[in-house]
Amino acid sequence: MQAPTPRSQVRRLPERGAYDRDTINAILDEALFCHVGFVDGGYPVVIPTIHARVGTTLYFHGSPASRMLRSMKQGIDVSVAVTILDGLVVARTPFAQDLNYRSVVVFGQGRLVDDPAEKMAALEAVTNHVTPGRWEDSRPPSEKEVQATLVLAVPLDEASAKVSAGPPEDEDEDLGLGFWAGVVPVSTVFGEPVPDQGVDWPAPDYLNKYSRSGRSPA
Repeated sequence: MQAPTPRSQVRRLPERGAYDRDTINAILDEALFCHVGFVDGGYPVVIPTIHARVGTTLYFHGSPASRMLRSMKQGIDVSVAVTILDGLVVARTPFAQDLNYRSVVVFGQGRLVDDPAEKMAALEAVTNHVTPGRWEDSRPPSEKEVQATLVLAVPLDEASAKVSAGPPEDEDEDLGLGFWAGVVPVSTVFGEPVPDQGVDWPAPDYLNKYSRSGRSPA
């Protein structure tokens, strides 16, 4: 359990906050992508992007022309957010309407990854975050491709999770009203892989059985 900082402390509905590594890591690992917030040119920007966690570090990659990565490598403060939607909470009154969700917010400063071994490990982690096993089942990136890719790291020193789960929290006097109330579960379903042109062999199992739940990278 890491102690929250003034920035990572959950203030609204603090009973939903969590600061233990297991909860935070599980959400980061299951979420397919994140949103990175930063200030560029004096105004706020939020960019969706792929992430990957290795231990207590979050990695991002992309083109050197990326505004987000160019800004992050200067060591500016950033905020990273991921959210997984689990259900629609339908209450007897609009005031109690809600969502069941799991989310993480990370605060920190970006660090340019220039060590070749760490950079390659980060690229592997990002690849396998999206499709576990793909790094081992594809052509390794060439030196030219590696040089054309920026990798940034953000430590998970300031991170908090927020989890909402359960039925509607209606007032007792509303329970007898004649309105349906409950939860509509939400899940992401992945379809059957569609082969590219010229591919006439079966898709690998890690694509046929693709799922985002129960993921546990290092």
